[in-house]
Amino acid sequence: MTTSGVPPLAGFTVGITAARRADELGTMLERRGAVVQHGPAIRIVALPDDEQLLENTRALAQEPPDITVATTGIGFRGWMEAADCWGLGERLRAALGRSTLLARGPKARGAIRASGLVDAWSPESESTAEVLDHLRATGVAGRRIAVQLHGDPLPEVVTALRQAGAQVVEVPVYRWAPPVDTGPMDRLTDAALAGGLDVLTFTSAPAATSLLTRAAERGLRPELVEALRGPVLALCVGPVTAAPLEALDVPTVQPHRCRLGAMVRTLEATAPTRARRMTAAGHRLELRGHAVLVDEVLRRVPPTPMALLRMLARRPGWVVPRAELLRVLPGGGDDEHAVEAAVARLRAALGRPRMVQTVVKRGYRLALEEAGDPR
Repeated sequence: MTTSGVPPLAGFTVGITAARRADELGTMLERRGAVVQHGPAIRIVALPDDEQLLENTRALAQEPPDITVATTGIGFRGWMEAADCWGLGERLRAALGRSTLLARGPKARGAIRASGLVDAWSPESESTAEVLDHLRATGVAGRRIAVQLHGDPLPEVVTALRQAGAQVVEVPVYRWAPPVDTGPMDRLTDAALAGGLDVLTFTSAPAATSLLTRAAERGLRPELVEALRGPVLALCVGPVTAAPLEALDVPTVQPHRCRLGAMVRTLEATAPTRARRMTAAGHRLELRGHAVLVDEVLRRVPPTPMALLRMLARRPGWVVPRAELLRVLPGGGDDEHAVEAAVARLRAALGRPRMVQTVVKRGYRLALEEAGDPR
């Protein structure tokens, strides 16, 4: 809770693209006051019967690697489970036990130890790039390295290791695919484009890639990228997840540690700073996504009146003509009475009618005492 008693994310709408742990993330956000919209951008497809995984597992069990890199906990566990199903579990664990095991982060490290193995090193940043730097620094020429993939092929890592002289064995434990029902994902994109989302969260790089790919299929990719560069905040769990977005010059916000809890705490600190603050008719206003704090009291504002308020707030104290306000109303049209009705709804929602002044024959403005009457 904030010092005013208003939850830190109250008034903000947050979109979730995750397939796994979406409920957990949604619960954390809702406890902090956010409205959550879920549109899974991917589905995880396990590969216990994948021929490449079986072939590579057999090869590694027969000829142990010098180095094994575990990138995710779920992936490493899935690999061990698949090996057990094939009757290769004991041989694989014995082979990996003779290699140097590196874990990209605590979850991967926990999975290694749960398998009865011991990890030798893990980066503080939980970054694949730091793992690659570590391997280069220790020297990989002529060494056999098993890399457990995390849903994406990691071509930069694999290529860099091979160029450095390593023999790389890729371990594709699971892959991602678009959701069977793309409707929720499409609605998430539509909400972002219509101004109905303040934040889009990403917990995996494939989810970001899938959302952008689907938007391209619908002819909406440029618009989605532009929204993510402006009004919609892209919140990512870490640098690997953020990479597909940052490649498009989309700014992202990330926690210092790749954790859901840390990501939510980062949003708690970031979202309120994006709110617009001003004083109107002696009352303090803070414009959030779908609500307004009026003197530290949260007031829900419907979409149409909120669109008018944002238009007025762009030029506080200045008169905004009815015709200009009419353009932000759904359907547009030329009925200025619709503007009057929307303004009435805005005044009722704010609970302080005097904050929105009528300027006869000209339009409306936010009542800022310090403002003059610019024409």
